[in-house]
Amino acid sequence: MKNIPHRLILTEEQMPKQWYNLRADMKSLPDPMLNPGTLKPIQTEELYPIFCEDLAKQEMDSTTPYFDIPEEILDVYRAYRPSPLCRAYALEKYLDTPAKIYYKFEGSNTSGSHKLNSAVAQVYYAKKQGLTGLTTETGAGQWGTALAEACSYFGMDLDVFMVKASYNQKPYRKAIIQTFGANVVASPSDTTQVGRAILEMDPDTTGSLGCAISEAIEKAVSTPNRRYVLGSVLNQVLLHQSIIGLESKKAMELLGEYPDIVIGCAGGGSNLGGLIAPFMQDKLLGKKNPYFIAVEPASCPSLTRGRYAYDFCDTGKVTPLAKMYTLGSGFIPSANHAGGLRYHGMSPIISKLYHDGYIDEARSAEQTKVFDAAVQFAKLETILPAPESAHAIRCAIDEAVKCKETGEEKTILFGLTGTGYFDMAAYTAYLEHTMTDYIPTDEDLKPGFDSLPTIPGIQEQ
Repeated sequence: MKNIPHRLILTEEQMPKQWYNLRADMKSLPDPMLNPGTLKPIQTEELYPIFCEDLAKQEMDSTTPYFDIPEEILDVYRAYRPSPLCRAYALEKYLDTPAKIYYKFEGSNTSGSHKLNSAVAQVYYAKKQGLTGLTTETGAGQWGTALAEACSYFGMDLDVFMVKASYNQKPYRKAIIQTFGANVVASPSDTTQVGRAILEMDPDTTGSLGCAISEAIEKAVSTPNRRYVLGSVLNQVLLHQSIIGLESKKAMELLGEYPDIVIGCAGGGSNLGGLIAPFMQDKLLGKKNPYFIAVEPASCPSLTRGRYAYDFCDTGKVTPLAKMYTLGSGFIPSANHAGGLRYHGMSPIISKLYHDGYIDEARSAEQTKVFDAAVQFAKLETILPAPESAHAIRCAIDEAVKCKETGEEKTILFGLTGTGYFDMAAYTAYLEHTMTDYIPTDEDLKPGFDSLPTIPGIQEQ
């Protein structure tokens, strides 16, 4: 057997100096975003009122395969990257599986997740443009924390609209965001027109990422010298997160390994897209054929039960329309404990790759089964995983058990997107047996699907 360490951390010199743009190698590109006013393909300059210019250009670039990472961003990355690639020896032994299980751990920073990779980049470009402040939304709070860190580092103001369910479940997330100097508001709120309208329709709503996005965009466009930034879904975010997969592939090459199966949790698509990027490149170019699995909550099943259609990215219907797997922008998910996976839609890149069969499989997992895996993993591997990450753990365990049954010695790689130390209310609910599973019925999903826009000549109801 090869002498493979429990953890392999690349040197700073080995850290990637470029991001990889997956679209440059896709055989068929995602359909273009549409202007919400004209319903015509949106032009780069039309994004400038919402996003800073460099990010808008990255968003629309489908041909440049690699983007140099500015030195100022690399300086921040070096504080917490490269992140470790870990071999789950204890988990393998417990499962008595011939499979080799690896995970890329992105929780070794104060935000506790992979979100800092894009937060640093987005704040850098905003600062470079001369902006003084940003607005954003956050679900579980990992993105809000990461962005607060980055804004503090670069000296920028930040308003965070946090989904009300998570705001109430995770008071310490709010506290750490405030520690970095950002302002946090429970969404929907009475501080914006769209928030007031949503509350008027449903005063008791627990909110959604779609609601919070609408509020953050309204705040951005109504405040001088501000722009909006988003922590998932967008092409630019998957670009920045490609550093996860690039490091993973480099580390596995040094070990003489290559994954047969790559697994990522899926909410908006940032972690999944970043992890699979260089391995998907191999598949697109015919070099290798890894099996990709996306795992989402059964309570918010955009890939497994959603429709591949044009939809608004926010509840207030002010964002461009994107062709994606969606439950409808009006869908309000249950207040489950995987707050970062409660978005109604999926990244257009991920959606297109899944629709075209390059992402081989999408699965949904019930909340209690996810926490079964999370607790098992914590006991064996000593890391308390975020509820979002535990969806990938659940799937990795299931695949390793299959290998035990078949005798196959497959190599499994999954993304451990972050830590669960701010999710103790969720772990308490699980341990005290008060946690429940919610799976929406077809009737529950119908209002969201009914809200999908009609676009003459493109999409009819």
